[in-house]
Amino acid sequence: MHLRTTLEQIKPLNQEAMATARHHQNLLAIPQGSLGRLHDLCIQLAGITGDPRPGLRHLAVVTMAGDHGVTRQGISLFPQAVTREMVANFTRGGASINVLARHFNVRLTVVDMGVAGPPLDICIIPDQSRQDLPIRLLHHRIGDGTADISEGPAMTREQAVYALETGIAVFEQEKARGLHAIGTGDMGIGNTTPSAAMAASLLGEDPACLINRGTGIDDCALANKGRIVARALEVNRPDPEDPLDVLTKVGGFEIGGIAGLMLAAAAHRVPVMVDGFISTSAALLASKFHPEVKHYLFSGHQSAVEGHGLMLDHLGLTPLVDLGLRLGEGTGAVYGLSILASASRIAQEMLTFEQAAVSLPNAETGQRG
Repeated sequence: MHLRTTLEQIKPLNQEAMATARHHQNLLAIPQGSLGRLHDLCIQLAGITGDPRPGLRHLAVVTMAGDHGVTRQGISLFPQAVTREMVANFTRGGASINVLARHFNVRLTVVDMGVAGPPLDICIIPDQSRQDLPIRLLHHRIGDGTADISEGPAMTREQAVYALETGIAVFEQEKARGLHAIGTGDMGIGNTTPSAAMAASLLGEDPACLINRGTGIDDCALANKGRIVARALEVNRPDPEDPLDVLTKVGGFEIGGIAGLMLAAAAHRVPVMVDGFISTSAALLASKFHPEVKHYLFSGHQSAVEGHGLMLDHLGLTPLVDLGLRLGEGTGAVYGLSILASASRIAQEMLTFEQAAVSLPNAETGQRG
């Protein structure tokens, strides 16, 4: 599906389904509101899906991978080769995202959007003994990583469109496999730098509020990273009112892919669980393409990375957990999906006061009779 067609299909949440869901939640055989945010999740899910009692059985995480030319500026603790090595680890089932996906019964798809080096399928031999769930590696390589954003645009405008439309196509493939909710993940050494540059541009914020230690760089490297982000914005001057221009000038192939996936999910009325800093920068981008997108998003976790909270506040998203994670890969999204699935089971399986033959609350005291 083309980008324009996808944007045209994104609609507001279904208010009628939300009202019905809210009424049903109030009838459940518990003190009203006693499940806290789980009630809110049920109601938002109803608005997204149009079903007052939606079921979330088929869950998936898509982890987009890509390299970044700006890595040569010393903005990461790890060498660029780690992107490739970690993608290999994903396919062997040995990474954090694999462990958590297995635990929560979430299928994983990894997408090569532009990992530096030869095609990954030549170099990777998956260890099938570690794969309790099928892991797919998709090849949508746009280039040998992006260009250095401190010297010029990350990519061409045509490549930016392709990245977005690749994300749309990957989502549609996932939906064809059976899909009720999807989470986002990333892998790309150096990708907190373009993410910070994108967020600074889209939010009109000082880059100093958004740069962070990423892989764990020291104070000297952090100061250098701040200078690099500022230089990228000065050299490229991305137009914050044109999200395609922002992606083109200071983005990443995998970030564009994640944003496209979010747009497609909203167009198909499928909830999206957003991972950490990189995925949230993609969410900012997607919501700039269409303001309704943010209502289809959930935040899996509060990242320990500086600047993440600022982006979440702008999107109006409240993280579901705070475990001090700062890894990416989709790890926080998997936790979020598990909570979202539990909320849907409450909507589907809990009994009302009448069904459970439990006395209603006393009308005068507000307590149970």
